[in-house]
Amino acid sequence: MKKPMKNPAKEQAAKTDAKKADVKKPDAKKAPAKKTAAKKTLTKAGGAERHYNTLISPVITEKSTIASENNQVVFRVRLEATKPEIAEAVEALFKVKVKAVNTLRNKGKNKVFKGRPYTRSTVKKAVVTLEDGHSIDVTGRI
Repeated sequence: MKKPMKNPAKEQAAKTDAKKADVKKPDAKKAPAKKTAAKKTLTKAGGAERHYNTLISPVITEKSTIASENNQVVFRVRLEATKPEIAEAVEALFKVKVKAVNTLRNKGKNKVFKGRPYTRSTVKKAVVTLEDGHSIDVTGRI
């Protein structure tokens, strides 16, 4: 009588299945680690320094000048900045009362300069509406 031939592929698969069964699986109940490194550094920084990190610069364009007639000011802000952070920074630095904050993100465009392609940076802007009677002179210094 002939012995049946052994299949090496099946034997290898059986060995790897046995090894996988021995490996302990982590608990699914544990929450994944949160990525809050950027927020921690901002909360550790001093109050005024944190506000200066939130607001990068005022945007001075024809469109923002027209918006200033409606008691609005446009700022370039950090990409991670939230509306409450922006409002707090404007109120603290300029000592004005903020009525509303609207934000927008301009995604960086792909451009070509002298035959070399590059991508413009993504920018976040905040249109800050001030309460009546309050104003900011963005051409002056803070």
